[in-house]
Amino acid sequence: MSERPSSPAANLARTVVFAAFIAVLGIFPGFYLAGAAVPVVLQNAGPLLAGSILGARRGTASVLLFAALTAIGLPLLSGGRGGIAPFLGPSGGFLLGWILSALVVGLIVQRAAKPGLPVLLLANLAGVAADYLIGIPYWGLMIGDLPSAAVQSLVFLPGDAVKLVAVSLVAVAVHRAVPQALAGAARRPAES
Repeated sequence: MSERPSSPAANLARTVVFAAFIAVLGIFPGFYLAGAAVPVVLQNAGPLLAGSILGARRGTASVLLFAALTAIGLPLLSGGRGGIAPFLGPSGGFLLGWILSALVVGLIVQRAAKPGLPVLLLANLAGVAADYLIGIPYWGLMIGDLPSAAVQSLVFLPGDAVKLVAVSLVAVAVHRAVPQALAGAARRPAES
């Protein structure tokens, strides 16, 4: 039984729905631990899930759409933040890192013949690492102290570990229930 390719309208709808999902995660307020300038939020699970389910292109597009809507002033970030200011403050690197995060996760998941839990755990771990790769140096630049930013980022590890496991479990369930979820992503050229 061959899979039907996704229509452009369906791909656009999935992209928009995931951007909205990331916005909904912003309803849960962030909280600051140990005097850190960057809050702990649930919202960073959204880009991981977008990449895990939509793949690299559509997952990244959903995060770009979310970022653009936030940058023009919609209060979509945790705590009702919006506009360009959050991107220019200490958490700005992590917000920009969400784009790379969705891309990295999506690229890894798309390469798997059947994305199971081990692949998704690895992909989401790589996605969190990609976010840190941009977020921590940016934060260090903002406060003028990279080692301090790196040490303060350690408070994120337990929560991010829980989020990446939860996202991986949700993505496994989605891929089992809707095996064609990644159809139309990088797999389509392989079918031609």
